[in-house]
Amino acid sequence: MEAQRIPNMTHPDVPLGGEDCATLRNMVGSPRDFNFTIKDHLQLGKELDLFDFDAASEVSGSKFYYLKNEAVMLEMALINWALSEVMRKGFTPLTTPEIVRSSIVEKCGFQPRGENTQVYSVEGTDQCLIGTAEIPVGGIHMDSILSETLLPLKYVAYSHCFRTEAGAAGAASRGLYRVHQFSKVEMFILCHPEESESYLEELIGIEEGLFSSLGFHFKTMDMASADLGAPAFRKFDVEAWMPGLGRYGEISSASNCTDYQSRRLGIRYRPESSSTNPKKVPPQFVHTLNATACAVPRMIVCLLESCQQEDGSITIPEPLRPFMGGLQLITPKSR
Repeated sequence: MEAQRIPNMTHPDVPLGGEDCATLRNMVGSPRDFNFTIKDHLQLGKELDLFDFDAASEVSGSKFYYLKNEAVMLEMALINWALSEVMRKGFTPLTTPEIVRSSIVEKCGFQPRGENTQVYSVEGTDQCLIGTAEIPVGGIHMDSILSETLLPLKYVAYSHCFRTEAGAAGAASRGLYRVHQFSKVEMFILCHPEESESYLEELIGIEEGLFSSLGFHFKTMDMASADLGAPAFRKFDVEAWMPGLGRYGEISSASNCTDYQSRRLGIRYRPESSSTNPKKVPPQFVHTLNATACAVPRMIVCLLESCQQEDGSITIPEPLRPFMGGLQLITPKSR
C-alpha cells in the first residue's frame, strides 16, 4: 500500500517548484476592453435570476447551488456542444458510474481518505463519489490485455463530479468558481507508450480550439513539479480571464500520466508480431492521458463575465446558440 503513494516521474522539461514556477506555453486573445462598469458572475446571476445559492445552502450546505432559467439551458448547451465537438475528433462518448470502489480511486492516483482528501466516501462501504470521470473511465479496461489494433482508445465522458474542496476558502472561491458538485465533460486516451506525448499535444489543441471558439481570452501554462499531482508526468492548465473576478482562473487541464495509472489498473496491450519482429512480445502497459473539455460552473463564470453587456444582458456565443434553441441574449426579467 505504501508503494501506491509514490508519485509518477516528471518530464525533464517540467519547471521545478510550486505553482508560481509554472511557465507560459501559449496566450490566446486579449482581455476585452469594457467601456462600462463590469459585474462579477454573482451579481449578474442575481440580476438575471440564474442562481440560488441561499436556498441551496439551506438544503445542502455551503458551496452548493441551484441553476435557474437560462442558466439551466446554458449548462445543457455547454455539455452537448462539448460532446459534439470532441466526438468529431474521433472520441467515443460515455456516461459513467458516479460511485466507484475506493481501490479504483487509489489506482488512478488519488487518495480517497485522509484529513485533506478531496474525495467523498460512502460511509460503511468501500465506495466513493467520483471527483472526475477520469476515474471510472480509467477503470473500464482494468485487468485486461487489449489488442494492439484497438489503440488508441479515445473516450469523452460526461458525469457529475463531487469534491470536498478541503482547505479552500476566501474570495477566490466565491460563487460558482469552487463548488462541491458540478457537471464536466472529460477526455481520456489509452495509447502506445511512444505516442503519449503527441496525444497530449492533441488534447491541448482540442481544449484551446474549444475555448477560442467561445471568444475566451486565456493562457496555457506548463505546470511546475509540485503542482502536478501524483499521476501526471506532465500537465498543462488552461487559465481563462474572468473580468468580474479580475483574474485568471483555471478552467481546464491536460495530463500525460504515462504508465502510472495503467500499471496500477493492470491495463496492457499485446504487441503484434511482424515480419521484422516475428517473436512473440509480452504484453506492454498502455499510457493514459486525460483532459477537460468543459467544466460547467467555471465555463459559466467565464462566459457571463466575458459576454456581459452594458444593459445587463449576456450575449450567447454563436457556437452555443443551436444548443439553446437559437437564443442569442439572456436579458433581465421584467418584474
